[in-house]
This record gives sequence, C-alpha cells and structure tokens, in this order.
Amino acid sequence: MNSPKRDGDDEVPVKDPVKYGELVVLGYNGSLPNGDRGRRKSRFALYRRAKANGVKPSAVHILNTPQDSKAVHSRGQHSISFTLSRNQTVVVEYCHDDNTDMFQIGRSTESPIDFVVTDTSGGSKEVEDPSIAPSTISRFACRVVCERSPPYTARIYAAGFDSSKNIFLGEKATKWKNPDGHMDGLTTNGVLVMHPEGFPDDPKQGLWREISVCGDVYALRETRSGPTRGKLAEGESSALRDGSLVDLCGATLLWRTGEGLMRAPTLRHLEALRQELNASRPQCPVGLSTLAFPSLPRSHSLEERQPWVYLSCGHVHGRHDWGQRSEGEQRRGEGVAPRRECPLCRSEGPYVPLWLGSEPAVYLDAGPPTHGFVPCGHVCSERTARYWAEISLPHGTHAFRPVCPFCSAALSTPGWTRLIFQGPID
Repeated sequence: MNSPKRDGDDEVPVKDPVKYGELVVLGYNGSLPNGDRGRRKSRFALYRRAKANGVKPSAVHILNTPQDSKAVHSRGQHSISFTLSRNQTVVVEYCHDDNTDMFQIGRSTESPIDFVVTDTSGGSKEVEDPSIAPSTISRFACRVVCERSPPYTARIYAAGFDSSKNIFLGEKATKWKNPDGHMDGLTTNGVLVMHPEGFPDDPKQGLWREISVCGDVYALRETRSGPTRGKLAEGESSALRDGSLVDLCGATLLWRTGEGLMRAPTLRHLEALRQELNASRPQCPVGLSTLAFPSLPRSHSLEERQPWVYLSCGHVHGRHDWGQRSEGEQRRGEGVAPRRECPLCRSEGPYVPLWLGSEPAVYLDAGPPTHGFVPCGHVCSERTARYWAEISLPHGTHAFRPVCPFCSAALSTPGWTRLIFQGPID
C-alpha cells in the first residue's frame, strides 16, 4: 500500500494482505501524464492496515466560548465541529474503532491524506494549466471507511479530518440537526455518488446522490454548492458497490471491489488483445501499409503505423492526407478534429488517431477492442463503450454529460463508433 506511514502503522502486512478495493480516477488511462508519484497517482489500492485506524462518534459537546472549544480540541482526538453561531459550536468527538480502517482522499498533500487527487482536465488540450487554474476539489474531500472483517464493506463520507484531526463546518456551511438529535452537514461543492445497478454484467445507471459528513444519503441540491440540502433518500446507503462512481467536483473516481477486480481484465489481458489485433495485420486502404497499435506503456505518443479512424463511419486507415478540405473548411472548433472525407464511403467527419484504452478497471469485460469513443478515439470492447456512453457524470454546477473513461473528453451522440478494419490483401 502506498499510503504514508503513521505511528504504529506498517505499510502492508507481509503475508496475503486483504484488499478492500481500488479507487481509480477517470480520465488518465492508466497513469498520470507525468507518471504516478507517491500518494498522487491515477489509482489507489485500499488494503487492510496492520493496525486499525478507524474512528467512531463518541461524546457530543455544546460549546459557548472559544476557551471551551480549545479545551476539547486539545485532547488530541478526532472531532467534527459544527459552528451554529459566533458563540455556539457543537463538537462531536470521535474515538478509536478497532473494527474499521479509514482512508482519506483530497487535494491536500498533508499527511492525513492517503490519496491525493487533483482536477481532471477533461480531454481538451486547451484547458488551463491545472497548477494555475483554481481547483474545485476540497483539500480534505472525503473519507472511505472499510470494515476489517468480511464482507469488508466500504462506506463513504463527505469531508476528511485535517492535520489537527478536525472537520470544521463554519457558519455558512449547510448543516442541520437530525430528528434523532445528531448534527450533520454537507461540504461546499459536495461529494456525489452513483451506484449502478447490475455492474458489470448488465449495468444500468443509478441515481446520483449526495453524501453527508456523517454518511447519510440525500437527493442532489438544486446547484452543486446550493445552500439547501436535498431530501433524505430513505433506505439508501453510503456503502460502495463494485462500479460505484464518486464525484468530487473536479475529478470522478471509480470504485472496484477486491472481488470485482479479480473478475476484471488485467493489463496482461489487454496486451494479449492488442497483440492479437496486430497479428491480424490490419491495413490502410489508401497507403496499403500494415497498421499496428503501439504497446500499452507507449500508448501516449503517435507512431508511424498508428491506426486512424473516420469517426462518422468507423473505417480505419493509416495516417494520410487524402480527402483534406480547404483551409477554410478545416477550421477547428473547440477541441474538435478537422472534418475529412472517407475515401471508402465518402462520409465526412472527424479523422483522429486510435488509442487503446489501457486502464483495466473501467472495462466491463475482456472482449475484443472493436469500438472507439467519439470524438477522442480511445478503443475498447463493445460492452465497455456502450456502457460509458450512457453514463452521465456531473459537469459544472448542475449539468451532467457522458465522458470517455480513458481521457474524460465529453462524448458526442452517439458516443462511440464500431471500427471497421481492412485485412491484408494477400
């Protein structure tokens, strides 16, 4: 496990550690652009810790002076502070829980964060430099709490504890007292979760919900950071399932359970499919050259024999200049490839290179790479392409749209095309 060491916490038990699951950031196709480094990476495996670090609610304090607050926080325990007014704060203390492990996700690089996540650019090369653009992901965005005993249920909660072991909800934060008397609240931009039904065998999109700081489930607010919470989704749980999606307002994470990962394809499977496709010697109908997908680790830069596709019809070619439009007709729209005419069927549309999807966790099966996403050209199995083209992810303050799971480019309608390869003539 790549989480930072804490006092009394070994990294991974040497012998057969229990794997709760993995969180995978959509849009990075297997690794971050500059490589995975330490706690900042495109996927994070959650293993059972050598020593439990979970916490659970214990005492509740109603404080009326800053001195009272200071006295409570000086105890060194985890706590959640709900500021009701300038002179009243409710502090919920948390005590150690031997039965759970806690993992924290957020933008901060401080030690309490196990998995550092920054904004995903969304597939456009014209997006602002993420180091300059303001991030909408919270520094301490959420926490996942896993039961240390079977069935190893993982539950998600909004907000994470900071370096002083505190979650602080100020006066302006959305918060309330529940009928049973316990306090709860929402983070500024919210933590949204969607549990698909029937994943991965026959998956259907579920409803997007918002998760509270205490792990309750609510309908969405009118806008992402609206002041009024949605209606309580009675009977619904914050327990993550295989295929659950978690949106942090700037990045979307896919949860795969340990059991689900055992049934999912691996990089070795994807490499075997790549070699099988290349062994069929697909040819460019114009240049009559043999095409080949580059090996997966090198699948981020264009190569001479790279397959290209006309997205409107799916015919696969090599890179050539046939069918180019005049300079005025070729003007690029925002993030859109120039339109070209297919020499086989004369249909017009974007002409883009094909890239093999190399993040195994987003695949629904190990089927042959027969379909490409539109407009980015990432290639995967038919079931995988059809599923992600129908899944709407949060975008902006209240919009939703399907995106390519490999690069986060917004998909067209339809969001995929069936690829038509030409075999060798001999």
